Amino acid sequence: MEFYRSTVPATLKEVNGTDTGLTAEEAQRRLETGGYNELKGRERVPVWKLFLDNFKDPLVIVLLVAAGIQAVLGHVVETLIIFFVLLLNAVISVVQTLKAESSLDALRKLAAPEAKVIRSGETRRIPARELVRGDIVLLEAGDYVPADGRILKSESLKVEEGMLTGESEAVEKHGNVIDTEVPLGDRRNTVYSGSLIVYGRGSFVVTGTAADTEIGKIAGLIESAEAKSTPLQRKLESFGKRLGVVILLLCILIFGIQALRAWVSSDGSEMSNAILDALMFAVAVAVAAIPEALSSIVTIVLSVGTSKMAKQHAIIRRLPAVESLGSASVICTDKTGTLTQNKMTVVDYYLPGAGKKLFQDNYEEWSEGERRLLHIAVLCNDSHINEEGKELGDPTEVALIAFSRSKNKDYMEIRERFPREAEIPFDSDRKLMTTVHTFNGRRTILTKGGPDVLFSRCDRVLLDGVESTFTDEVRSKFVQANEDFSSRALRVLAYAYKSIGGDSAEVNLEDEHRLVLVGLTAMIDPPREEVYDSIAESNKAGIRTIMITGDHKTTAQAIGRDIGLMSGDEIAVTGQELDAMSDEELDRRLESIGVYARVSPENKIRIVRAWQKKGKITAMTGDGVNDAPALKQADIGVAMGSGTDVAKDSAAMILTDDNFVSIVKAVGVGRTVFDNIKKAIAYLFAGNLGAIIAILFALIFNWINPFTAIQLLFINLVNDSLPAIALGMEKAEPDVMKRKPRNIKEGIFAGGTLQVVITRGLLIGAAVIASQYIGMQHSQEISVAMAFTTLILARTLQTFAARSNTQTAFQAGFFSNKYVLGAVLLCLCLYGFTVLPGVRQFFSIPAHFGLKQWLTAAGLALAAVILMEVVKLLRNGLSGAKTAS
Repeated sequence: MEFYRSTVPATLKEVNGTDTGLTAEEAQRRLETGGYNELKGRERVPVWKLFLDNFKDPLVIVLLVAAGIQAVLGHVVETLIIFFVLLLNAVISVVQTLKAESSLDALRKLAAPEAKVIRSGETRRIPARELVRGDIVLLEAGDYVPADGRILKSESLKVEEGMLTGESEAVEKHGNVIDTEVPLGDRRNTVYSGSLIVYGRGSFVVTGTAADTEIGKIAGLIESAEAKSTPLQRKLESFGKRLGVVILLLCILIFGIQALRAWVSSDGSEMSNAILDALMFAVAVAVAAIPEALSSIVTIVLSVGTSKMAKQHAIIRRLPAVESLGSASVICTDKTGTLTQNKMTVVDYYLPGAGKKLFQDNYEEWSEGERRLLHIAVLCNDSHINEEGKELGDPTEVALIAFSRSKNKDYMEIRERFPREAEIPFDSDRKLMTTVHTFNGRRTILTKGGPDVLFSRCDRVLLDGVESTFTDEVRSKFVQANEDFSSRALRVLAYAYKSIGGDSAEVNLEDEHRLVLVGLTAMIDPPREEVYDSIAESNKAGIRTIMITGDHKTTAQAIGRDIGLMSGDEIAVTGQELDAMSDEELDRRLESIGVYARVSPENKIRIVRAWQKKGKITAMTGDGVNDAPALKQADIGVAMGSGTDVAKDSAAMILTDDNFVSIVKAVGVGRTVFDNIKKAIAYLFAGNLGAIIAILFALIFNWINPFTAIQLLFINLVNDSLPAIALGMEKAEPDVMKRKPRNIKEGIFAGGTLQVVITRGLLIGAAVIASQYIGMQHSQEISVAMAFTTLILARTLQTFAARSNTQTAFQAGFFSNKYVLGAVLLCLCLYGFTVLPGVRQFFSIPAHFGLKQWLTAAGLALAAVILMEVVKLLRNGLSGAKTAS
């Protein structure tokens, strides 16, 4: 039942209640039947299960098998290294998951601890969790609404519902029936659990508790919203499965060929050792081929991105969000506070007969009309600024105080000079507020309110400091000014006054007629100045910005067009219009809609899912409870630092400055992070491919294995971590925010990465093969030592070529990444450790491996890296020529 469209008697009948409340016995029976008024979450996955889930990855399984075999063969150190890396990754994953499961806990904190109800004809306080459907609840300023309900009585009751609607302005409630279907933000005769009473008093009958409240529905949406994995996570998972199968087949092939050769060429006493060596080598190849540190490297690079984003006022709660934000092609953003300043501001005004150059800095130069208008704006006003400098009151009235201060006139000075003597408070029926003050010994009422109402209450107008007849000609000018302001989606207030006789402090509604009209002010929550450039930058980057707001359609559309978010052919739709669309119609019209106004939480999730259905990585901003489900559903949820804990817990990223500009800057950081991850991936797999090529070549041509198992494990340990992490520190590519968002259907080796891996892998492999061939002219021991030296040096020096796919190391700035220099030097030092006397035998480097052999191996490694840079220059030259043609 839509209770806002129902009369009070019909509502009471529907909930089996009365206007005198439930009896204690009936309330207890309903409590036992319907349960407590509190949110319940689904059972969480045990920590041990989250931990074990990390070991289902195909590559992890292959590594576990390899580590098990090594443990059986007595290679304890290698086994411990593999287990340490895998355990570290699992612990990091579990910690991140546990942090993400606190949204419902934050929702529960919104529940009011107590409620004042009428039970058995008496008013009593009870725990809010014991409320049941049909209870009569009393409200007053400062109370949190403990359940959803239909208003019975309202005495100037104002409720802050921003956590549900996204709008900061308090809503005045009434008990009348609303005949037409309206969105939640316009249901003035209902209240919702978790909202705050800021003014007045009233009562309501409970129509929904726990999961049946609007907050309860949001909790359900949060739990049903899908936690999205990032594009990179999905690609790595898919690639990992295929790579695991290929590596297993490769290891089986290598073991089979070597075992067969051992069986053919060895006698019985030596065959068992040869087969054992073949098994050990196949296991070593598996460990060498799998970049087991890849997950840790990705995590570290993402962590570096989080620190960079923090400098852009973006706090990352979940590491994968860094990469996901860099992939974003759609940003669904809130209006209030994100695109705008979240502060109502007077931006225009109208005084009859006056030019535009009004309100000079010197108050003494003001006209009588200017003084009157400011006096009414400040005196007929309940807002103020407390001792801590915090602005308190209705945002519209706060804007009038700010307007006074901006004109170098202290509002408190005016209030102290003309104290309030009486008042008629604002209400939504009259659309007026009136106060009484004394000016020059004459008691005067000051009135402000809606122009349409106040025009009809005036018979005179203040024109050039003189009270004149309010003629039709003057009226038409006021009406035109009001229409001009309204067409710009500005909120307009009119101001009037009247001198009254007598000493009585009483004032009544009749006094609000036959007034003297003074002028108009027009205000709006203006866009942030820097938003204009950020919207333009996101457009260049191929990112579509969509406004989703709880504000009215006209205002939202005006802001959208002003900041460049909407083009000429784009439209705005309301939540009700969206509800009337089928999924097929929404899919067809989606790209033509730039603004959604007066939306519900369900609307927000539907919009996000519609964009995701089109294959778009979607970011969603929000600050209220109503935003939480969509924040969780989005590929990247962005909560405002000033928002609710529910929104923050549902989001992957928090903006400390609530600024859209910070999102665009964070996108640039995210793109750079993804670039750097791909650089690290290309570096790792190119090095691994070079080793595999050399091994397969030796296997095919029946050469001695170019590497020992210990050498392969050492190379993996030295080269797979530090240089790859250093690449994650690279600065942004010059064109990072000029590219279109990448296609999420592309694999991790798309965009030229596969060609880079193959090219570098072939060059490294060729260098190693050449080195081994030269070494074989001396001895098999020298050939193995030279192959080992060439591979480890080529993989180390490859770090310089891997810094950019478009720039050479010198173009990127050879010394611009100190981490790369440090990583390369450390890797070279670790290699130097292997040639020390007493150690070199362990790494199969014979004593007669001298400077000549080392220079040959090192020269081949350096030549391979130089050729990588030459290939890069040639490829860029060809692509540039194609672009020019």
